[in-house]
Amino acid sequence: MLQVLTVLAAVLALAPAARALESAPVTSPRATVTVLADHDAIAPGQTFRIALRQRLAPGWHTYWINPGDAGQPPEVALTMPEGATSAPMQFPAPQRIPFGPLVNFGYEGEAVFTIPVTAPAGLKPGETFPIQADATWLVCERICIPEEGTFRLDIPVEAAGRPADAATGSLFIAAEASQARAAPFSATYGFQDGAGAIAISGPGIAPGAVREAFFFPEPWGVIDNAAPQPMTVADGTLRLGLTRGGAESLPSSVAGVVAITDAAGVRGAYLISAPLGPVPAAGAAAGLPLWQALLFAALGGLILNLMPCVFPILAMKAVSLAKLSGAARGTVRAHAVSYTAGVVLSFLALGALLVGLRAAGGVAGWGFQFTSPVFVAAMAWLMLAVGLNLSGVFAIGGPVSAGSGLAAKGGHAGSFFTGMLAVLVATPCTAPFMAAAIGAALGMSAAEALAVFAAMGLGMALPYALLGVFPALARLLPKPGLWMERLKQGLAFPMYAAAAWLVWVLSEQAGSMAVLAVLGGAVLIGFAAWAIGIAQQSGGRIARAVGVAAVVGALALLPGLHAAPAPAQAAGADHGEPWSEARLAALRAEGRPVFVNLTAAWCITCKVNERVALATDGVQRAFADSNIAYLTGDWTRGDPAITAVLRAHQRDGVPLYLFYPAGGGAPRILPQILTEGIILQAIAEPREST
Repeated sequence: MLQVLTVLAAVLALAPAARALESAPVTSPRATVTVLADHDAIAPGQTFRIALRQRLAPGWHTYWINPGDAGQPPEVALTMPEGATSAPMQFPAPQRIPFGPLVNFGYEGEAVFTIPVTAPAGLKPGETFPIQADATWLVCERICIPEEGTFRLDIPVEAAGRPADAATGSLFIAAEASQARAAPFSATYGFQDGAGAIAISGPGIAPGAVREAFFFPEPWGVIDNAAPQPMTVADGTLRLGLTRGGAESLPSSVAGVVAITDAAGVRGAYLISAPLGPVPAAGAAAGLPLWQALLFAALGGLILNLMPCVFPILAMKAVSLAKLSGAARGTVRAHAVSYTAGVVLSFLALGALLVGLRAAGGVAGWGFQFTSPVFVAAMAWLMLAVGLNLSGVFAIGGPVSAGSGLAAKGGHAGSFFTGMLAVLVATPCTAPFMAAAIGAALGMSAAEALAVFAAMGLGMALPYALLGVFPALARLLPKPGLWMERLKQGLAFPMYAAAAWLVWVLSEQAGSMAVLAVLGGAVLIGFAAWAIGIAQQSGGRIARAVGVAAVVGALALLPGLHAAPAPAQAAGADHGEPWSEARLAALRAEGRPVFVNLTAAWCITCKVNERVALATDGVQRAFADSNIAYLTGDWTRGDPAITAVLRAHQRDGVPLYLFYPAGGGAPRILPQILTEGIILQAIAEPREST
């Protein structure tokens, strides 16, 4: 009997701690809401966190600080003992929630709002720290219903404190990962006549590194929430187009959250503050959503017809169409269809080649093409060659003259191959637009990528199709002039910028000797372009042969890049040791805790995590105090061993963070968005729970 009473007493003693973990719920058909703490017991003077947890019924949503076009954010008032303090409630990064013509900013499914609380230093072990939270919130579907609740936590006070169980700890880690964090970005914003933009600059922002982005301002009325935010990325700056909202005046500085989805599909949210200034200039489009990629691809294809390299073919075929003016409309339309088919199928062939190369990689995650130094070097040279062509160093004039007979050829075959020829000679001119389409398409499914290329082909074929139906429209075509040449030359500079970025990626992959090789190849490519340009002007065969030999010389450098060793990582605590299965196994055999960081040079989320979380003094000090080994695995060049680790943990790409506790056991997978607090909590929990 005495034993039974002893067990019963122990259970009763533990009951308050269990109740302190999470309050009684407030439940409705729309939401279940509780308040919980990240500690089962707290120490005197300790800072800990509580959270308002909302689990929403399907179809219902709640709101961020700025609710968007309608709504109200949740509010919590705390009643605590004298001497206790609390910080402002922390909101998760919001999502866009469209509703008809309106857009709200908020959350669906589950939302966790955390509040840091500091207990009074005068508490005594054995006492209880009570918290009462009076909360109001609004939930909406087709209608909006305000709800409220009063929640109570009675948290025991112990000398050392005691964290909550692993499930609750994981909930708080996920909540912190979902919040926007400070980032090393600078920003400015501005409007003129209702149209404006915000420009965000910082490390890791480059063409191809950003798939999507959206700016959520904290103050209401600064922007039109439902308006699209067209994105461009160039020269280390991300620019989002904005439409002015209903606020009468603009703040001198606007705070908010920019949500960036990187090339690997990881969405990170960053706190920024942008001073008001002139409207930031636009750069080269990249990383667009599907509908914008389709639109810009079609517009890019349409503009191609104004380029000097394409206009002669269009003009020649317009003349041949004019000769068909007396023919049946069906015949004219059939020729237009044949030409359109030639253009669209040629663009689809380009897209299929892109998709096929991506599929042939056989590795998880976007960005595999950047793991090969040979690919990066070849792309850098291609961007340079395209820029030199646009700058007028040489011309792709041969196919035009050689193919003029084919373009003038009658019959549907002539129209079809004329479309193919137009795509061939348009390739240098399309490069600035294709860069945007490819940058978006590489982050899409195969069907979406092909749709982008088809849209570009339809845009390019549109004027010819209209001429086929209305031959008299040929008189309305703009005349070639100096403005075309200036436009073409201006489009060269995004190509030069892309080449420079690719050389930087190569420096991260293969070191300084590879950079020397690719720069030497760039000199050969430039010389070849100059020699070919001379040959085109004078008709000299020797100059053309010299140019071809220079290109061959540059290509001969590529095999050496494939074998170039990866640069050694810099020594120091920030970088740790290189990861390998053998080194990991040896450290675990010693019983040491291990933190593994799998990253890549072209991963913007990785770079931001390393700067704002892993490289902080607090994390480095915690690693040293706990004797944690820090291993870094570099996937920049597609290491098969790292690929196997990614697949083993059901990841499609980097970043991947694994924490192996001391003494063995399965690793803990940390969120892809890190903060210093998340890392410190992951380190502390295994130690405190022992």
